Amino acid sequence: MMQPKSRVKIAGEETLSNGWTRLSSYLLDYIDRKGATHRLKREVYHRTPAACILLYDPGRDLVVLVRQFRLAVHLNGDPSWIIEVPAGLLDDDHPETAIRREAMEETGYRLRAARFLFKSYTSPGAVTEVVHFFAALVDIADRVAEGGGLDEEHEDIEVLEIPLDEAATMIETGEIFDVKTIVLLQWALLNRAKLTA
Repeated sequence: MMQPKSRVKIAGEETLSNGWTRLSSYLLDYIDRKGATHRLKREVYHRTPAACILLYDPGRDLVVLVRQFRLAVHLNGDPSWIIEVPAGLLDDDHPETAIRREAMEETGYRLRAARFLFKSYTSPGAVTEVVHFFAALVDIADRVAEGGGLDEEHEDIEVLEIPLDEAATMIETGEIFDVKTIVLLQWALLNRAKLTA
């Protein structure tokens, strides 16, 4: 059900930081369901759109994932090198163009076809980033480069090939805890028959 925008009025915005991403503080007048108006303060990170992809090899029944360092995870005291699906910012490209580029840079796999699945906000309470989710079938012949990321971006990405059922178990054991990866692995488990049809 769509909510009218007239229930929210931006009363002020202040940029708190404008480095790797922009952080803004907002004052807004919000009318609740009972008709009362409240002045609220919220902070929002402005992130550009992104895309991610599940690479599935039906012949070997495995997924191609990557492992890389994530500072936010490190600061929380969790394992700093986390397992993820290939992903990246759109950089003003169409989502499919961007994810083809990211898949090649990170994994060395050239995509024959990429299937758009859906888009989602992964942290809508504080981040503007919308993520476009894709899936693609691959096989060993599609790995035409080493992958590992771009040297000029100081990327240090390890390519992993993991059986799909083992990857699903890694969610339960806590070895995989990235939300976009969990969503795509769950999607693959629910749609395995469609993937190979």
